[in-house]
Amino acid sequence: MAIIKPFNAIRPAKDKVSLVASRSYEEYSKKELDCVLNYNPFSFLHILNPGYRFNKRVSGAERFKLVHNRYLEFLEEQILLKDKEESFYIYKIEKDNFNCCGIICATSTEDYRNSVIKKHENTLEQREKLFANYLQLVQFKAEPVLMIYPDTKEITSIVHNEILNEPKCHFTTPDRVTHSLWQISEKNTLKELQYEFGKVNSLYIADGHHRSASSNLLSLISKNNNPNHNGKEPYNFIMSYLIPESEIRIFEFNRMVRDLNGLTPEQFLVKLDSVFRIKKYGNQLYRPGKKHHFSMYLNGSFYSLYLRKSVYKFTNPLSKLDTQILYKTILEPILQIKDLRNDKRIQYGYGKRNVLKMKDEIDKGNFAVGFGLVPLDVEEIKAIADAGLVMPPKSTYIEPKLRSALTIYELDSSGS
Repeated sequence: MAIIKPFNAIRPAKDKVSLVASRSYEEYSKKELDCVLNYNPFSFLHILNPGYRFNKRVSGAERFKLVHNRYLEFLEEQILLKDKEESFYIYKIEKDNFNCCGIICATSTEDYRNSVIKKHENTLEQREKLFANYLQLVQFKAEPVLMIYPDTKEITSIVHNEILNEPKCHFTTPDRVTHSLWQISEKNTLKELQYEFGKVNSLYIADGHHRSASSNLLSLISKNNNPNHNGKEPYNFIMSYLIPESEIRIFEFNRMVRDLNGLTPEQFLVKLDSVFRIKKYGNQLYRPGKKHHFSMYLNGSFYSLYLRKSVYKFTNPLSKLDTQILYKTILEPILQIKDLRNDKRIQYGYGKRNVLKMKDEIDKGNFAVGFGLVPLDVEEIKAIADAGLVMPPKSTYIEPKLRSALTIYELDSSGS
């Protein structure tokens, strides 16, 4: 039974929302970041990059404290304003031929610990601790964790009725994505949504595993440090964006490897032949069209690789994933890549033109071989999470990608 909670969001002033909200910090190139910081004084990136005004790089606790200071300044200047009523927020994203419409709310760290909120990726303990420390010092969360839930007619109906009203904000960003936000504060509607989500057995993290794990760690630390802990404190919750599973888009990550582990292309193909049926396409671009089929670019030619199921056994949901099959049949045993997250010999790419980028990199000699896969689907993600298993790194690239600072969740219940 999923617990969701309304909250008093901190939001950009209506006339500045398009200037304040940003993409995730990691998505900006240095050139883009410098441009925004130079010409947009309202960008949330000024909060995340507080050393900019001093022309100084800051890190660690010093940076975190300055982030908090910049945040307080945005509040004092009324660039950011706090909603007076506890609310849910409907957030609609429209891009090309894709749109999704979900609910920003607070979800429970207790649900996370009890596996009502389910994950499919491992997290790094060091990053968990770092981000928990960050949250402890800055006292806010600015980007929701993306979670999915099974489509339900009842929740869809509530959401569709609400978006008939005028949104609180509506803007289009330079990447041609349109963003709309509605505020729900009417008490009966809040209760109705909480009741309907109470029927949902599981929420699945689609994007934001480290943020979820860090929020959980912070809640445990804060509980131990609070003799009056009652479970209702803001630190017990994760700001989340919940969308129906039918509205998520999943893309594949291709893999490129720098060398063939001492093998010639001919020797490498011989080793592959024991596990795959191989067909050469030459210069003809080949993309796999179904599960357990792979494309490969090697030595100036495309190949199709069809898994020989007689020599590979499916034992659990993880063993059926194409990313795991590739790892267990090629990357680990033949190319000796054991640590998919940290081995510098492997690189990942995504996007519509990634196959051509992969070909170009290999033709230049920067890599020796590349592999293309078909995207995973929602049912595969859920099966992994339900079984308590973990996918290989870079198994999925998931959309939507959310704007930071469209809603901000404060961790200090006394207010700033």
